Amino acid sequence: MKDLRKLEEIWAKFVYEGELDPSVQPAVAEGWKRCRAAGVNPIGGLGRRVDDEVFRSIREANAQLIYTAMPIMQSVFDIVRRTGFLMVLTDSVGYVLETMGDESIMAKTEDLRFVPGALWDNQSVGTNAISVALDYNTAIQMAGAEHYCRTHHGWTCSAAPIHGENGEIVGCLNMSGEAADVHDHTLAVVLAAAIGIEGKLSLLHSAELMRSALEGSADSIVLLDQGCRPVWANSSAYKLFGMDKGQLSSLDFRALLPDVDWAARAWRRDGGFFADDVRVTTSGGVVRCSVAVTSSSALGSPTLNVVLKKQKHLIASVNKLSGNRALYTFDDIFTADPEMKKTVSLAARYAHYDGNILIEGESGTGKELVAQAIHNAGSRSGGPFVAVNCASLHRDMLDAELFGYESGALPGGQARGGSPGKFELAHGGTLFLDEISELPLEFQARLLHAVETHRITRLGGTQEIELYIRLIASTNRHLGELAASGRFRGDLYYRLNVLRLEIPPLRSRPGDIRVCAERFLARLNAAPGAEPKTMSAEFLDGLLEYDWPGNVRELQNGIERAFYSTPESVLGAQSLHLAVGDSAPAAEEAAAPAESGEILAALTLCGGDVEQAAGRLGVSRATLYRRIKRYGIDVRGLRQ
Repeated sequence: MKDLRKLEEIWAKFVYEGELDPSVQPAVAEGWKRCRAAGVNPIGGLGRRVDDEVFRSIREANAQLIYTAMPIMQSVFDIVRRTGFLMVLTDSVGYVLETMGDESIMAKTEDLRFVPGALWDNQSVGTNAISVALDYNTAIQMAGAEHYCRTHHGWTCSAAPIHGENGEIVGCLNMSGEAADVHDHTLAVVLAAAIGIEGKLSLLHSAELMRSALEGSADSIVLLDQGCRPVWANSSAYKLFGMDKGQLSSLDFRALLPDVDWAARAWRRDGGFFADDVRVTTSGGVVRCSVAVTSSSALGSPTLNVVLKKQKHLIASVNKLSGNRALYTFDDIFTADPEMKKTVSLAARYAHYDGNILIEGESGTGKELVAQAIHNAGSRSGGPFVAVNCASLHRDMLDAELFGYESGALPGGQARGGSPGKFELAHGGTLFLDEISELPLEFQARLLHAVETHRITRLGGTQEIELYIRLIASTNRHLGELAASGRFRGDLYYRLNVLRLEIPPLRSRPGDIRVCAERFLARLNAAPGAEPKTMSAEFLDGLLEYDWPGNVRELQNGIERAFYSTPESVLGAQSLHLAVGDSAPAAEEAAAPAESGEILAALTLCGGDVEQAAGRLGVSRATLYRRIKRYGIDVRGLRQ
């Protein structure tokens, strides 16, 4: 128990004689020294209230502290209501935010101006428990003359700082009463209450962080009560469903996700489950999402946490894992041939159009390379590039592979969930249907609808899905001839053949043989650890003489085979045989007389017209010119 009379003597000696007794609490002693140095009137101590507008801004800045502290202050005050004590909450500077006391004590606070809006710091009203607690970050109890100003000597005050999430002082809790009623328990009560406020502030901070994280999520998050009615949802969820809080909370959420087996799973202890492809009913129609559901009883009663991710996010992940992207651009297409340059230029123009594109050309000419370049140069370059080899699709799985399927649509219990097909995976990008001519005739009618409308219906489903895609088809056959003979649907052919490209075979553009060979060799030479090689004139001439039925792909494979199989630094005659196999010029030379006679006969019949003769012999004009040169045939002499 403090000796109030002794404290008065100690105070008087300091105020009037400047002598400081060592028994004074260190923090109080420091406060007294500061008051003396600042010229604080020890006979004063009346608070001064700021104007209403300033105080309003102070309260707004401390709204969370007030909201958090008031219930705890009320609980403590209910206990000490008839003891003549006053509860006070201040901000971190010392401005009084709230007071709570009975009528008798509140009248005394008015006399001191110890009221909301008053600044209770060391310089304004002299050393007091609030100023010491805030200045020295310590809980303290002061009584009687420990206060620097005489007007406070009739009081005992117990104060404790309140700390925020990072340990910084955000306010102070104080309990004041008659000096004669000073008791150690009072400080303990105040300290416990301050700690309680800090704990609640921490919980609110964590909750705000969690709320901010959930609100900032692109996923739609909904919390359900035991009746499966939404009790909370983030902004993404309201946007997904196209509803406000009142509309969504009034619904049985199970009706919005009909594919989820709620009865079997929802309330089991291990009731969490995940589904990749689920129909979600919204105000704007059916949307497909992946759904994760977990159960929790952290708040005292069971709740379900539902996380919905739009199908486009799933499709983006699938495309990333599957490598559904275009790697090549028009810069990767090398050509010295005038006709091929025209084709590439036309393809570059087509890239900016929305029409379907049909690419025809022999196998190995680079149809997919051109398709990828078109994709990367067009408006959908940021989307996926999904390539489908139609010749490799199983006849019985065409619908499922291309259009996708709903849960349970496949026979034999295959794939419990649904799955998007290639058309859906290509949404926002390009679908490349390679070898389109190999699709069965009976399936082409179903493909026609998708090509015409860019809408598909999954196998086993009823909902039509609208897609934003570019369609590029390719074939190594003449699709028009197949359509004319009834082996390909004419209406589908005309739908695909909006913008047409024909890639000439390598044998008809001999200039590209050299260009491509040099590019392929340069790439091999640049590989780590490679022993650089060059091409001899003999090797290069041999490449130019060969017909390359496998086109650019065969040339690339041949150069690579010769490179790795040749120990020397120069690719010569032996390397040529490695590159072209048994079709090397040396093998052709053995049959030269017979071939030479056949060519001479064809040219004679055609009056020296090389193009007509090439048609008779079934070879390209460029190939025939090479053989004419090889055998030294005088074409001019045959012309009439």
